[in-house]
Amino acid sequence: MSHDVVFALDIGTTKVCMVAGRKNEHGRIEILGVGRVSSKGILRGVVSNIEKTVQSILEAKAICERSAGCIAKEVYVGIAGKHISSKMQRGLLTRHNHQNEISHEDVDQLINDMNKLVLPPGDMILHIIPQEYMVDNERGIFDPVGMAGVRLEGNFHIITAQSNAMRNISRCVEKAGMRVAEITLEPIASAAAVLSEEEKTAGIVLMDIGGGTTDISIYHNGILRKSVIVPFGGTNITEDIKEGCKVMQEDAEKLKTKFGRALSDEVTGNRYISIQGLKGREPKEISERNLASIIEARMSEILEFGVREIQKSGIEEKLVGGMVLTGGGSLLSGVNMLSEYVTGMPTRIGMPIDILAHGYSQEICDPSYSTVLGLLINGINKQRVPVVETGEDREMEGTTPPEGEDGMDVPENIWEKLRKIFGPQIDTEI
Repeated sequence: MSHDVVFALDIGTTKVCMVAGRKNEHGRIEILGVGRVSSKGILRGVVSNIEKTVQSILEAKAICERSAGCIAKEVYVGIAGKHISSKMQRGLLTRHNHQNEISHEDVDQLINDMNKLVLPPGDMILHIIPQEYMVDNERGIFDPVGMAGVRLEGNFHIITAQSNAMRNISRCVEKAGMRVAEITLEPIASAAAVLSEEEKTAGIVLMDIGGGTTDISIYHNGILRKSVIVPFGGTNITEDIKEGCKVMQEDAEKLKTKFGRALSDEVTGNRYISIQGLKGREPKEISERNLASIIEARMSEILEFGVREIQKSGIEEKLVGGMVLTGGGSLLSGVNMLSEYVTGMPTRIGMPIDILAHGYSQEICDPSYSTVLGLLINGINKQRVPVVETGEDREMEGTTPPEGEDGMDVPENIWEKLRKIFGPQIDTEI
């Protein structure tokens, strides 16, 4: 049935990717459509040009809809960027009727109280993630419902984002003729695609090495304990190759993807790669070992950022699951071995295939699809209402945008968050 189909959208620095899928009778994810195009208008995970970003979304949307045979009306979107920040916050709820046991409503009230936090100007809460609870000084409680007590306390991992960045993503999606169902932090989405519950319980670090940013997530006891966005990624490696080898940007990207290695010791002999020279000039010879040395230096720096964040988490010794690398940067040959050398942790490459039904294309099991597949999983788990209509209801060509201001419509939860920041005038600004 078409109304079971969910759409997810990853707006990245180097690519815009949209997928359509649904859960089959065995609980696995069937991929019905994939649209992937080069990203324009995104800088380090943040929208820098609305029109270019909208155009990229429209191109990916058209490809995805054509292969899925459905029209996307609602989409689950990811967000990243150096504007993301997080902190720990303690909450307290004093219960007046201590004769009754703690209810779900009590826990919800404690969580909702976190929305009253005073944040820096322009910031808004993206996620509130409970860590543990305390009932009348009894610590280490993960589910207080049903317990008796007067004083209910909780530790919360609060993730915030700049409201302008959230707003720009929403505007781009709306201009592409869709509604934003939910905006999710990208490392949380990636974890849903490549980490097992057993790994999250044991304690593990996930590094999603994207084009403009590297997203670091630390899990223990099945809970997200720390999340950090590092403003370095695959584009920085490309820039290093461009400067170090004195080649054009396009050639630098080809060198990285076709011949790049994360460990210079992996290169044997003294091989050279020939790059076509500029008009009227001889071809340029690039040493494969020098290329690997450039990549290794930048990748080591990115991994060292991860090491520092792991040390800051305070649970370094409890992360028995080691590290998982995913994202486009994890495709570099030898990157898992370099990670083990730099971090001292056992490392594997996270492939988003465990949740997929049989028959998926080889393209979709690429680590660079981890985020968008994680968004799809979260969307399917939260699916509430029909999100598509078939081509019988509306022609693919000449589709009319959803009703609403300027032909656009935004879910109530997005509007409510934005109204808290900008006030009632937000209805006329977008």
